[in-house]
Amino acid sequence: MADNHMKLNEEKTLIIWLGTRQQLNKVTARALTLPNATVEFSTTAKDLGVVLDSQLTMADHIAALSRSCFFYIRQLRSIRQSLTTDAMKTLVYAFVSSCIDYCNSILAGVSDQLLQRLQLVQNAAARLVTGARRSDRMTPILRQLHWLPVRQRITFKTAVLSPYLSTYCEPTSSHGGRCHLRSAESGQLTVPRMRTNYGDRSFAVHEPVVWNSLPSADLRLLNISLPVFRKRLKMFLF
Repeated sequence: MADNHMKLNEEKTLIIWLGTRQQLNKVTARALTLPNATVEFSTTAKDLGVVLDSQLTMADHIAALSRSCFFYIRQLRSIRQSLTTDAMKTLVYAFVSSCIDYCNSILAGVSDQLLQRLQLVQNAAARLVTGARRSDRMTPILRQLHWLPVRQRITFKTAVLSPYLSTYCEPTSSHGGRCHLRSAESGQLTVPRMRTNYGDRSFAVHEPVVWNSLPSADLRLLNISLPVFRKRLKMFLF
């Protein structure tokens, strides 16, 4: 008799508990038993290249990303003398900067200590392109390359996504009791109240916070085009 159940590949299947430290301490189950497989719970899981940990601190993701980027930086440093500055800048973007930017919106709200690890990666990449020394100040070098620092890159991504994900955001003017407030007239968005730090890091909360921090006269305009918005936003974040 044929088995109609699909066989689960235990080696390629990961299951992870997500929650606060207090919630995870209450979990007693160590594996999920199915009719045709038993899968143990993991402390980390990779989804579309992003490493998720049980408390969503993103520490494991940043650690893996830093190791990968520094590996490529070391490889590129060995051929630096054979390349022009423009060629090196292109390679650094392909192997380092693009990795830092990939899914970086999920890093909104993570600790400064963790983001500093990625900032060290970007600083090393900038020195590789420009030939700067470790003792040189990085802010002028990043501006020379037109590279926003890591935290500002996250803010930039979040703000640019606002028009595309507007259904998750609610203008202050849409509230009957707030439509006459100054915040409504300036185009601000309502910031939902959350009970946990996880909720504060969600797009529905973080995006309004970022949007409301932008200058209303230059950026929070309904008729502004995307290219102009991106240009003004980058200038503001620098």
